[in-house]
Amino acid sequence: MKNKVLKVHKDDNVLVALTDLKKGEVISFEGIDYELLEDVKQKHKFNTVAFEAGDIIVMYGVPVGKAVQSIPKGSMLTTFNVKHYANEYGNKKEQKEWIAPDVSKFSSKTFNGFYRTDGKVGTANYWLLIPLVFCENRNIGAIAEILSEELGYSKGRDYNINVKSLVDQYQSGASIDDLVAEDILMTPEQQKRNRVFPNIDGIKVLTHEGGCGGTRMDSEVLCSLLAGYITNPNVAGATILSLGCQNAQPEILEKEITKRNPDFDKPVFLLEQQKSKSESDLIAEAVKKTFTGLIEANKNERKPAPLSKLVVGLECGGSDGFSGISANPAVGHAADLVVALGGTVILSEFPELCGVEQELSDRCVTEQLSEKFTSLMTNYNKQAIAVGSGFDANPSPGNIKDGLITDAIKSAGAAKKGGTSPVIDVLDYTESAEKSGLNLLCTPGNDVESTTGLAGSGANVILFTTGLGTPTGNPVAPTIKISSNTELYKRMNDVIDVNAGTIISGEDTIETKGEEILEKIIAIASGELIPHAVRLGQDDFIPWKRGVSL
Repeated sequence: MKNKVLKVHKDDNVLVALTDLKKGEVISFEGIDYELLEDVKQKHKFNTVAFEAGDIIVMYGVPVGKAVQSIPKGSMLTTFNVKHYANEYGNKKEQKEWIAPDVSKFSSKTFNGFYRTDGKVGTANYWLLIPLVFCENRNIGAIAEILSEELGYSKGRDYNINVKSLVDQYQSGASIDDLVAEDILMTPEQQKRNRVFPNIDGIKVLTHEGGCGGTRMDSEVLCSLLAGYITNPNVAGATILSLGCQNAQPEILEKEITKRNPDFDKPVFLLEQQKSKSESDLIAEAVKKTFTGLIEANKNERKPAPLSKLVVGLECGGSDGFSGISANPAVGHAADLVVALGGTVILSEFPELCGVEQELSDRCVTEQLSEKFTSLMTNYNKQAIAVGSGFDANPSPGNIKDGLITDAIKSAGAAKKGGTSPVIDVLDYTESAEKSGLNLLCTPGNDVESTTGLAGSGANVILFTTGLGTPTGNPVAPTIKISSNTELYKRMNDVIDVNAGTIISGEDTIETKGEEILEKIIAIASGELIPHAVRLGQDDFIPWKRGVSL
């Protein structure tokens, strides 16, 4: 490691500890010596000037907190001596100029994807099984189990514990200590050879707890989200079960699909249980219709597509004090490369944009977009305050333990995932990303609710940064995990795809790691690599009910 500390922005009055620092240690940085008055844990910050109560703490060049007591220079900043603080914000105040990165290295590259008749291109080819109401979850599960087993699909994993072997050992008189649980591993190539339909990547279920009860708005938002999944370019078609009497009526779903694509032509089969002869008849009919749809969907093969057809969702979860200085800015550079190549990126998690609202507002290409963004942010925060919370309550215990002691510190680092390009559109939850460039999507900071929203708005691949580790993925959008630190990458290398900890150690720059991430996107979008989230069946799907969720 070249340095023990890092100053993120020239205007900062804190330094980040890149390794554990000891009380009494003298840290030299940019010609100035700082004697530490206490131990400073790796990923945490210490002040470079003395603070009095009320003084503003600056990191990433923006206010991220306020001192609640006198803090002598060289002290570790904690939740006991600092509280959340962020600048006020408003509509667009100035025009931001963008200098696009050099993309000559990628200008001639393509990925092999699945073309749809609306011109969009999928990075995968999935069939969906969807209940319009939670009452049908069990039937959807039964259909999935029947089809997956018979058509050669695992349940999303590359491992299969051989229970029959355990039974045979037990019946042969083996003792408990002698029992061996065999793990039958199959390579992606072996899995594909076992499939009846080699061009179908899997059968995915979108079970949920909605569709009835709650408010009518909840059901309407659910239908809008499901329409986003059905029209997602990674989806070949869908089989939908309706009970019949629920709030989420098929007509609402059909309207939302048409809104997104007036010429929609994917095969979609909808069956209503209250009109069926029996439950077994319903399931048999659903299996038959799905099988006929898979026959047609399997005719679609991967073909070269320009990188402008990439729609990259940006997410972080289980963040730490290194996320904002390694993984997130590296993803931000990859996002800028995608935008410069004519592609689309979607930055979500509005509670984690607290403190950088003005910068994003100024990056909006029109006054109208700026007004929409500030309105969504303001109303969201008001809803949280109305129930006794607020964006300042966003950091989790894990975030705080690893150095993200205020929401503004967390948010300033989280926003780095969006790179530096202009904001071309602002989307409310479930709205589709139809414009090339950087889109802002209103979602909670909750990892699964946010990734669920990203795919619902059209993401055909998701970049997910983490500092603490998380097993989150998505049913239809391949999710690529990027660690902020090397320790996590080594400890959870069955979950993490890219190690951005090499930025902290000085082996990589933000730019070289961003290019590595784009190369990984291209390989995964082409089906040449399978990210761990897909391999492990991390198919998380939680619709946001538009209540307060941070």
